[in-house]
Amino acid sequence: MLQVSVVEYPRSEGESVQLAVSKAANLKRCGIRHSSVTDTSSDNGIEGCLCMDSVDCLLDIIRALRMGSCLLTESGTPIPGSPVSPALGIMKRKSLRERPGLCNSSSEYHQEDPLKSIPGRLFRNGASEFASLYSQQGKKGINQDVMIVWENFCSRKDMVFCGVFDGHGQYGHVVSRRVRDFLPLKLGALLESCVDGDSVTGLGSEVTIKIPVGDESQASMKSGETDKPKQIFQSFKQLFLKAFRVMDRELRLHASVNCFCSGTTAVTLVKQGNHLIIGNLGDSRAVLGTRDEENALTAVQLTVDLKPNLPTEAERIRKCKGRIFALHNEPEVARVWLPDNDAPGLAMARAFGDFCLKDFGLISVPEVSCRQLTEKDEFIILATDGVWDVLSNKEAVDIVASAPSRSSTAMALVGSALRAWKHKHSTSKIDDCTAVCLFLDFDTMSRASNTMSDNELSSADLVDVGE
Repeated sequence: MLQVSVVEYPRSEGESVQLAVSKAANLKRCGIRHSSVTDTSSDNGIEGCLCMDSVDCLLDIIRALRMGSCLLTESGTPIPGSPVSPALGIMKRKSLRERPGLCNSSSEYHQEDPLKSIPGRLFRNGASEFASLYSQQGKKGINQDVMIVWENFCSRKDMVFCGVFDGHGQYGHVVSRRVRDFLPLKLGALLESCVDGDSVTGLGSEVTIKIPVGDESQASMKSGETDKPKQIFQSFKQLFLKAFRVMDRELRLHASVNCFCSGTTAVTLVKQGNHLIIGNLGDSRAVLGTRDEENALTAVQLTVDLKPNLPTEAERIRKCKGRIFALHNEPEVARVWLPDNDAPGLAMARAFGDFCLKDFGLISVPEVSCRQLTEKDEFIILATDGVWDVLSNKEAVDIVASAPSRSSTAMALVGSALRAWKHKHSTSKIDDCTAVCLFLDFDTMSRASNTMSDNELSSADLVDVGE
């Protein structure tokens, strides 16, 4: 049993005593006993906790989940099942009767039922005409990885949302599923609320923008209005930042989802036409498969793995009194620890949840980047760190390019990662591996059947991870 000497939770005006009591219970559930955790401003001696204003949070959540048409199709009619179409009105009428603390209940998401029936929303192993998804459990326990591809996102035929989420901690599988289900809804509602003809929907063919990631800081543009592309990117960036902030705030307030020592990473993208916006939180990764000047297939990493040992991340964590060090048996893995206790040892610098570390440098602010796609760009891979721990970017791109069919690409990539785990880390437990492959030549794709459902995945292609 670990002991925290001083952990202070300033109590916000809108937080109830019940939530304050639950914080103490969370510490106990995570194996951390606290002493001297008293809010002197509290009349009853109950500990306070750090929380955003609950009224403002409630308004944000209601605003994020509001229904109605937003970005319309050419016909002006919302596509059924889009995140802002009337089909999701069911969610507002269905009340979720959950008991606090049932974090591992198999029925924790009655709200998930209407989402399952939405056309174009893929979240299980399988494929569509332009996307392939596959996830396989490792040997560390329940599979905490989840994924999503949402076609016709925001009622636009030219828009798609993709994401992979890697949970961690005792309730990581619950956190990752909740973020998978609700983050797209919040982003879709925010897209609706800010449409003004020049911000989000202004991504037209008359403007070509390319904002590289990494060390390149200058945007190359082909437009007479040099400020407009920057404004468009800033609009998208603010929407991603807002959606991630609201999602993390809701996790903090949700009594039945224990996120105190559990959380999830996220790498997400929105593709509208030839424009790509990426929001990255944690150490999952997005990689682009593209052709170079000699028409050779190359890999371009679109995101940065936000590990604690990155200089900028380490500086922030240490300024907030968090500690960073690796364990003796895995010296290559830097982890984040509480100031006075060797817990919890988080291997990423940003994540949803993990509120025990949010006062000590861990943040839920994503890195947001924008890219203009060209005809040389063929596909994008989103995958959790279980894949990237054993495969290089180029290896992953080559595996996807050499798969027998598009519908089997994600499965082939995960299978290769699992075999690599057994070969490279024979003494380690295999991590969960999840991948989404999004193909970019939508307009030229054959409409012939190229889909494969979960039940149709060939058993010969499945990998036996063994012990």
